[in-house]
Amino acid sequence: MEAVSTGSAPVIYRHRVPVRIMHWINVVCLFVLLMSGLQIFNAHPSLYWSEDSRDATRVLQITQKQVNGQWQGVTRIGGVEFNTHGVLGTSRSGDATEYAARAFPAWSTIPGPQWLSMARVWHFFFAWVFVINGAAYILWTVFSGHLRRDLIPTRTEFKGILRSVRDHLLFRHAHGEEAKRYNVLQNLAYLTIVFGVLPLIVLGGWAMSPMMDSFAPGWVELLGGRQAARTLHFIAAVLLVAFVLVHVFEVIVTGLFNNLRSMVTGYWKVPK
Repeated sequence: MEAVSTGSAPVIYRHRVPVRIMHWINVVCLFVLLMSGLQIFNAHPSLYWSEDSRDATRVLQITQKQVNGQWQGVTRIGGVEFNTHGVLGTSRSGDATEYAARAFPAWSTIPGPQWLSMARVWHFFFAWVFVINGAAYILWTVFSGHLRRDLIPTRTEFKGILRSVRDHLLFRHAHGEEAKRYNVLQNLAYLTIVFGVLPLIVLGGWAMSPMMDSFAPGWVELLGGRQAARTLHFIAAVLLVAFVLVHVFEVIVTGLFNNLRSMVTGYWKVPK
């Protein structure tokens, strides 16, 4: 990060070209992967913790049940059932009074309300783009010094983690020189996602592919079997979505235009 101009508020060159390109590739990939993944999940809206799919090992189910002669959407987590009619299990169809039986609503799935084969094509294609882009990011982060310089918290920052948590809860955001570096919570979040959640998503996705299993037999069992790997894949995806939502929220509350400009042009105005 280097200052390039001065004035009422200094402007620094915060994001280099490789980071910006890979960031926007990730945005496109994650959008398509999420919505095509929900389309695939709709074909069998249940998760299991086992090598196979049995009622005894089911941990999540989004389905329907009859109530007073009408079908209603429900979601079961373990032995607990929730009424999710109109959102999960059933969602509005063309007519406002009609409900279609599907796990996730049509507006959240691509390339259409029900098109499993094409959703798999989209999902697998963008998954490989995502993996290649992620590998390129990790290599660039390590060899450019970005990891050591910007992402790994210092000992002093670790000591101030409780203060950082309190500041975030009170919506107190850094300014001046302190704002030029990611805070400790940002660093830990990025490191957890890049080196923890994303590898789990990739491994879970590979474990569901018979080709990858036959290429290197035995490793899928380390994840608990193919169905357990599917569950891990789903959980990791939920964690990633949660991270993205928090990330977008922070982008908005800390200055939407300033943050977007920095990820497009690289230049970021330091808050006073």
